[in-house]
Amino acid sequence: MKSKILSSGSLSRLQLLTVPLALTLTLIGGIGWYVWDSYQAFKRIQTQDMQIQQLSAEITYLDEVLTMSAHMAVATGDSQWIERYQKYDPQVIAALAEATKLIPTVFEGKASEQINASAQKLLAMEEEAFQLVQRGQRQLASELLFGQEYETQKQIYTAAMGQVTSAMQQYAENSLKTQTQKASIAILIVIATLIILILVWIFVLRMLVNSIQSIREVSSTISAVTTQITSAIQEQEELAVEQASAVSQTTATMNELGSSARQSAEQVEVALIEAKQALNLADNGTQVVSQTLNSMDTLKNKVGAIADRISCLSEQTRQIGTISSLARDLANQTNMLSLNAAVEAVRAGEAGRGFSVVASEIRKLADQSKGSAQKIANLVNDIQLAITSTAMVTDEGTKTVSEGMNFTHRSAQTFNNVANAVNTITLNSQQISLTAQQQAVAIQQVFEAMNSLNLGASRTTNVISQTKTAAQQLNEAASSLKELV
Repeated sequence: MKSKILSSGSLSRLQLLTVPLALTLTLIGGIGWYVWDSYQAFKRIQTQDMQIQQLSAEITYLDEVLTMSAHMAVATGDSQWIERYQKYDPQVIAALAEATKLIPTVFEGKASEQINASAQKLLAMEEEAFQLVQRGQRQLASELLFGQEYETQKQIYTAAMGQVTSAMQQYAENSLKTQTQKASIAILIVIATLIILILVWIFVLRMLVNSIQSIREVSSTISAVTTQITSAIQEQEELAVEQASAVSQTTATMNELGSSARQSAEQVEVALIEAKQALNLADNGTQVVSQTLNSMDTLKNKVGAIADRISCLSEQTRQIGTISSLARDLANQTNMLSLNAAVEAVRAGEAGRGFSVVASEIRKLADQSKGSAQKIANLVNDIQLAITSTAMVTDEGTKTVSEGMNFTHRSAQTFNNVANAVNTITLNSQQISLTAQQQAVAIQQVFEAMNSLNLGASRTTNVISQTKTAAQQLNEAASSLKELV
């Protein structure tokens, strides 16, 4: 996570700098190329200007050399001057050819034509003068070179050559001026480009500073949030530990309660067997017993409704309390009925002795039921001390059972003989047996639910631990992000 956040921050800054960097490199490259091209052009023009000046000076010098050599050859008759003339004449031609090649536009006008025409005439007269000198006719040669025609052609040649030389110098000056203007434009472009780059970089740096400030604010926010998350996770972890402890204690209590319920069911089964043996004596109270059975069915349905609502430990505790209360009431009623039966047996004398024995056994069975019910009541009281949130539902069930017990009591008052009492015991034993079985099943379901809760609490603890680790990593990443910016 930390490396992802750092790489993300670096990538965003690189993206922010990409455009100005690309623009800077492009402009600098363009400026550099333009400056280099201007430098090369200026260098070429400077070289060309130097060549033009050299050629202009060389042509002027060679022309004077040729003129002086021709005059000296005629004046002195010395052949060395002729040789000198012949030596420098090709150089003049080569210099003119080079100048024509270098700046052809200068030699395309009228002056160039005049130079060529007069040069040919002067060359012809000078060659003729040299031949006269070689034949010993120096006077004729002198008249030819110092004559009016020669001077006229010489003036034409000199004037045209002056125009060409001036044109060559003007061309050099114009080229230098043009390149100077280009250099000035290049300087202006460079200055404008630098101003644009400075403005762009100021804008980019402001954006970068704002981005860094935003990253710092986000990092501070992340640090604060992760601190709060860590605190909340710590509280949730403590609550999960407490919940797991409470679930473990509740599971142990439900296990003990299940054992007690199974014992109660076994005792009720024994009482039911004994009651069925005495049920044969209850033929005379069938009608009243039927009414009582209907009433107890109603009670059974109500208690069954209570059992259906057992979805948590509080509902099961209330069911056990209801059953234990019912068992105590039935045991008391059974004791009362057995006493009444014993009294009736004494009154009956010898004929009621067998019934007296049965009544005594029933009373013992009632005492056992009462003892079992008392044990269950003690367990219920212990559980109710830890579970107070189920008081309202328990009160509602108690009221329903009390109404059923009142109806059963009113039905019991109609019993006129032992058969009615035995039938009542039978019905109550059946109800207790069914309730005990349902209670055992419900307790097993609650026990399994508690195990599931315990497993869920363990998983929750693991998830909280992982979340805590992730929050710590996020906090470290935020700190690293602060250091980065």
